[in-house]
Amino acid sequence: MDLSEMASRWPERVSAGASVAVSGTAPVCVLLRGLGRDARHWGDFPARLSRAWSGERPLLLKPDLPGNGRAHLQTCASRVEDMVEPLREQVRAQLGAAGLGGRPLHLLAMSLGAMVAIAWAQRHPGELAGMVLINTSVRPLNPFWQRLRPRAWPVLLRSQLGLMSLPEREAAILALTSRIAADSPGVKALLDDWVGWQQAWPVRHSNALRQLLAAARFHAPEQAPSVPLLLLAGAGDRLVDPACSRRLARTWQVPLLEHAQAGHDLPLDDPDWVAHQASLFFSRPAASCQFVSPCPGPQGRVAPLVIGKGSDRALSDG
Repeated sequence: MDLSEMASRWPERVSAGASVAVSGTAPVCVLLRGLGRDARHWGDFPARLSRAWSGERPLLLKPDLPGNGRAHLQTCASRVEDMVEPLREQVRAQLGAAGLGGRPLHLLAMSLGAMVAIAWAQRHPGELAGMVLINTSVRPLNPFWQRLRPRAWPVLLRSQLGLMSLPEREAAILALTSRIAADSPGVKALLDDWVGWQQAWPVRHSNALRQLLAAARFHAPEQAPSVPLLLLAGAGDRLVDPACSRRLARTWQVPLLEHAQAGHDLPLDDPDWVAHQASLFFSRPAASCQFVSPCPGPQGRVAPLVIGKGSDRALSDG
């Protein structure tokens, strides 16, 4: 399936909150997106993760950060720590509706969502069975120009000042966050979806600024949370320097897998790779990482993986 087919099947008319009903013994996985994005931006990744999951299919929950998506009318907190409780409330409500209250949760989160996952694990480690964190960064481990690369600054500034049209902004975000070639089949349809979603559930400028402030000020604990943890990073990330994930892995002594080509939006660039790594880790969090160094060198890639044969993403080298 190429990107054009994926875009045509984008689940915008399907409930963004949870997957189809599953049995009472199913594992539960919560997917958290980042700055200004919502559950719809996962695209077909949840379906791929469900297929890749070892054993019984999981219940997949996709809550939105306050200010984004279905929660776009809410005022977003300016501290990551204050975003945790609204998300827990969403998750508890969805679990209660599915008759799965009290089940341990697997978190798969990227960027700002991964910061929220860290804060969640600090406050409520007993609720979590494991976490996969994608392309995130924290203070004080990396300087600000690595946590938000300089090429992103003009896009954010022009967007906040209203100097970009919505289609221009979404195209610029895609160029920053993905290594999918701009002329790939389906890119126009994908961008049309993104524009339509923002028109339907717009992210207010004030909320976008609060999310940026929350991400900028989020401070990492000295020790890793007491939850099984895997880091994933894209070596082609134009938004956040992959050095941030490398430094975090070394500091916390946790495993890191780095994709040699993909960008910031790893689940968009190579969804099957992310689904495979996450499902393997969640099913065997200790055994699945035995081959991975817990403390990669500052420039070294722990697992210089490339897109596997049969991948339906064509990534650019530029």
